[in-house]
Parts: sequence; structure tokens; C-alpha cells
Amino acid sequence: MSEYILEMEKIFKEFTGVKALTDVNFKVKKAEIHCLIGENGAGKSTLMKVLSGVYPHGTYDGDIVFENKVQEFHHISDSVKTGIAIIYQELALFPDLTVYENIFAGNEVKRGAFVDWNQTIVKAKQMLQKVKLNINPETLVKDLSVGKQQLVEIAKALSKEVKLLILDEPTAALNENDSANLLELMRDLKKQGITCIMISHKLKEVISIADKATILRDGRTICTLDASKGEISESVIIKNMVGREIDDIYPKRANKTFGNKVLEVANWSAYDQGLGRNLVKNVDMHVKKGEIVGIAGLMGSGRTELALSIFGNPKSYKLQGELKLEGIPRKFTHTSDAIRAGIAYVTEDRKGDGLFLTQDIKSNITTANLKGISKNGIINDNEEVKIANVYKNSLNVKAPSVEQIVGNLSGGNQQKVSLGKWLFVGPKLLILDEPTRGIDVGAKFEIYTIMNKLISEGMSIIMISSELGEVLGMSDRIYVMAEGKIKGELSKDQADQEKIMQLATQ
Repeated sequence: MSEYILEMEKIFKEFTGVKALTDVNFKVKKAEIHCLIGENGAGKSTLMKVLSGVYPHGTYDGDIVFENKVQEFHHISDSVKTGIAIIYQELALFPDLTVYENIFAGNEVKRGAFVDWNQTIVKAKQMLQKVKLNINPETLVKDLSVGKQQLVEIAKALSKEVKLLILDEPTAALNENDSANLLELMRDLKKQGITCIMISHKLKEVISIADKATILRDGRTICTLDASKGEISESVIIKNMVGREIDDIYPKRANKTFGNKVLEVANWSAYDQGLGRNLVKNVDMHVKKGEIVGIAGLMGSGRTELALSIFGNPKSYKLQGELKLEGIPRKFTHTSDAIRAGIAYVTEDRKGDGLFLTQDIKSNITTANLKGISKNGIINDNEEVKIANVYKNSLNVKAPSVEQIVGNLSGGNQQKVSLGKWLFVGPKLLILDEPTRGIDVGAKFEIYTIMNKLISEGMSIIMISSELGEVLGMSDRIYVMAEGKIKGELSKDQADQEKIMQLATQ
């Protein structure tokens, strides 16, 4: 009998002539935590969709052997019955249903022909205890934080007697505490004999939790690293992921001379009338020309709310205080006012708010500045293609043409398109909200390089990030927020992770 619970052998998968997976081999032992790593587009999610039956048997070549049996999954339900469950980054819960209804959706507890709701609630409590989530099972899912919703998804998987749990970027949208709790839960599941496969771009998490790590590159298996042999380190992972050494993840800027203040806000507050409270409170801050200013803080600290209040106030907060752009007091009543004044905002939610996923690259890049490609209200199609190609090439968007649908691009390339969209506006101040969330280390390096190039050309950047390494590595100055307030300002020389966390938890 094999020591492996899962063996995927010689897997090939194509999409209309494009090879997504080529001769991939992937083996996982029972009750181990096995991380699957690779750049965006390396084939990680495709491989897991083959395993889970999203891509059914017959649409790929190769064999899936699970618990020593060759499997032919024609639908997700087939893999679920076998004991395989997959939890995606975008959670698949019903927000308007209760926790217990979600846990047993499609797997109802019945007495005869009818659902036994009392027993469902009892069993839901048992599942919640397993994932260490102390909540009322009658709570609506929409009233839970993202971290708690993630645990409900895992409880749902456990209710189906899962043997192999696949987690696709499980901590991408979680704060540090929720991330730590989820990793600890994975260790507990391992003790219970449950095998976990985790796809992640967060190398520190991989290093802390993985028993083994398999790296894919360009749809091929590159290597499998073993933690017990000391093989899993950041430098080894990066080298195998990108096929080259990245000595410094945060590229240096040769010239750091700053000009006059581009943005100033004083006694700046934003009141959410729906919630009935201030989300931003008496903030004083400034940004100089040619400067990257980092804004750090925990989730809920008010970072995004501050950015939105500056960018034309799309959430209709009640604003107080003074905002100056290049020394001139300004009041924006709409995002279009902020755009015309030279402010651009790249949202943290590129899929939900930043891009039109069903449209092509050229349409996305030009959408924020249609006047730039129009005459007398008519879009010049040739000019649109020309402009889109300029940004596709300058940002190194990996796609066959600007006609490519954005939803089919990797996360890193989607982020570049989102950047191109706002660069075409020609901003003086670019606000980047979580600019590298959910993208791999190679794509991160490219985004950082683009940021440095923009700064060298005289642009100013505000960067909001939950990754302290990113804030420290890229910022010239750092503001730390908590409870809607600026708790401190640190120069690059002053700042370290401990000081930032002390301020962020005041």
C-alpha cells in the first residue's frame, strides 16, 4: 500500500491550444500539510481544479490516484463523496442564510423525508467546536468577519467527513490574528489525520507551516522541498519559483530627492452616516513630490476609508477638515473631480471594484479616461488600441494581445492592467491600496519596480499595505493608523516591525 494519500501522475491540461499543465507530478502523504507554490499562471489552481473535478475526467490527460484507487471525477460532487474538499479564496457561502444552514447546505440532516433542523443546529455546534469558532450557529453569515466566514467554510468541509482539504490562498483577505488562527487550525486538523494542501503566495506562512512544498513554474513541476531536511527557505523557494535569484525583493531607488508637498490634509475626518460614527478622525498628513508614503495599520484601522475620503469621497462620508493639492485648498464632490485634479486610486479589490473582468485589456485601460481617446464624443478605436499597447508593453502585461479578456489573466497581470488604467489618467498622486495582494513574489517585484519608475518620473504615491515587510521595504515615510487616527509617523530610518505594531495596537 502506498504511503501517499494522493498521487497525480503525468497531468496534462490545455485551453484552446495553450498548455496550462505539462507532465505535472504531485504526491501528498496522509496527514501532512503540503504547500503548492508558484507564480500567478504557474498552474496551481488549474491542477487543483483537475483534482476536485471542476475540470472533469476526459478534459485532461494523466491519472489521479486517491487512497490507492485511480479516480475519474466527472463533477465536484464526485470528489466530495471521495473525501476531497476545496475552499477557494472567494468564499462560496450564502450570506443571507444562517451559519448552520450554510454548514449543511446540500448535505442536510434529515429525519425521514424532512430536514431535522434541531439536529442540524446540534451538529453545526459540533463542527464549530472543531474549528474553534465560538459563535451562535443561528447567526447570519453576512454578519461575520471574513476570518470567521473562512472557518465556517472549513466547518462545512468537515461536516462531509473530509480526508483531503485544499485551501486556495486562505489567508489572502485575513488580518494577522485571523491568519495565525487559521494556520493553527490546520496544525490541529493534521493531528486529527486530515491532509491539507495549501496554495499560498505568503512565503513566511509556507515556511512556518509546510511539511512539504511543491513548486510549479510555467505549468510544470519544478521540485518538491522537504521541511524535515531543511530545504524550505525563502531564497530556495524564490529561486525555483521565478527561475532566477531575487537578491532584494524590494528594488532600491538611486535618487531620493523630494519636491514640494503635493497633498496635505489637516484635521481631516470622515463620518459614516449609515454606521453613525467617524471612520477617519482628525488626520494630519502630507505627501511630497517623488515620495512613497506608506500607511500601515490593522484591518479596520481606517486606511482604506482615509484613501476613499481623499479620492472624491465615493462612499459619501460627511467630511471635515482641509485638503490641499499642490498648496491649493480643494473640495471634491465626486471621484471625477479628484481624477481631474490629478489623483488616482487603485482599489484593493481589483476583481470587484477595479476591473471589468468580462471585458478586454484595452477597454479596461481606457475606461477611466475615455476623453483621451475620443473626439466629439466618439471613441477612436485605433487610438484605443495604440494607447492600450503602450501600457501593456511598458507594464509588461503578459497576454497575447490587448484583446485578451481581463478575467483570464493572472492576478499579477490583472493588477498591472488596473495600474495602466489609472496611469492613462496622468495622475500627480497615485493611491495604491494593497497593491500586491494575492500576487506572487515575481509579480510583486515587477510592481515595485514600476512604482520606483513612476516616482523617478515625479509622481507621488500613497501605499496602503497589510504586509509590514512591504511597507518597510518600499516607503520613504510611514504613517501608522489605528481606530481611524494617525498614531505615529516614522521615517524610513526609524521604522521597524516592532515600532509599527506598537503604534497599530495602541
